[in-house]
Amino acid sequence: MPPGRSSGRVDRWIWAVRLVKTRSDAARACRGGHVKVNDRAAKPATTVRVGDEVQVRLHGITRIVDVTHIIDKRVGAPVAVRCYTDRSPEPPPQARAPVPRRDPGAGRPTKRDRRQIERLRGER
Repeated sequence: MPPGRSSGRVDRWIWAVRLVKTRSDAARACRGGHVKVNDRAAKPATTVRVGDEVQVRLHGITRIVDVTHIIDKRVGAPVAVRCYTDRSPEPPPQARAPVPRRDPGAGRPTKRDRRQIERLRGER
């Protein structure tokens, strides 16, 4: 990896290391208060340096990473992973209800059967 800069914008960095899909998503996350640098809310232009801790909360998942390399251009995934150390907590296991099975040849479920299936899945 080529020698990087000493600092850069947090919105460009989280986009470049592929924590978010687009740069506008990165700026929107910063403005919405979903990005923190060293436990402080970050605006899009907040400076990020090597050694900083960046927290990004997207889609209900919090990613906690330590900056190891500053980049401004989006790079491939194998290179991007080397630019940070991931310290994110493991997501909690999701309990899934067993999938109800119907006997072969039983035909389509009735309205009553469908409602029971939905209750088992937790959809109602």
